[in-house]
Amino acid sequence: MHTMWLDVLRRYLAFVLVGNLLWEFAQLPLYTIWHHGTPGEMAFAALHCTAGDALIASASLLIALMMFGQSNWPSMRYLAVAAAAMAFGLAYTIFSEWWNTSVRNSWTYAEAMPRLPLGIGLSPVAQWIVIPCLAFWWARSSASMRSSV
Repeated sequence: MHTMWLDVLRRYLAFVLVGNLLWEFAQLPLYTIWHHGTPGEMAFAALHCTAGDALIASASLLIALMMFGQSNWPSMRYLAVAAAAMAFGLAYTIFSEWWNTSVRNSWTYAEAMPRLPLGIGLSPVAQWIVIPCLAFWWARSSASMRSSV
């Protein structure tokens, strides 16, 4: 049981990495790069964004663990840490999407992108709700099953 935190952490980060990689490629048609970029530019954008997603997820989890975790995490305060990590990741994503589409113009949404207030794309917001939820669920359930074997 003493290494359960490490199993959960590894599983969470692995799921986040693979999940975000798949999501980034799947949502490419919602950005103008899909219509105007080369295959190489699209691959670079998806890989670059996946690396950023992994950093955001890692930093969000670290901050949540420092603020809400306990030495016996994930046995205790798992949901508090998960909720905080998801909130931090989502908040950063909302800011980043606004900053990069409205201020810096680093990327542009295609017409197909559903938008939320402030013109923020729905897909990246959904990404930071769906993937972390599934990752935290899978990480904990897989680690719990493994520790009971």
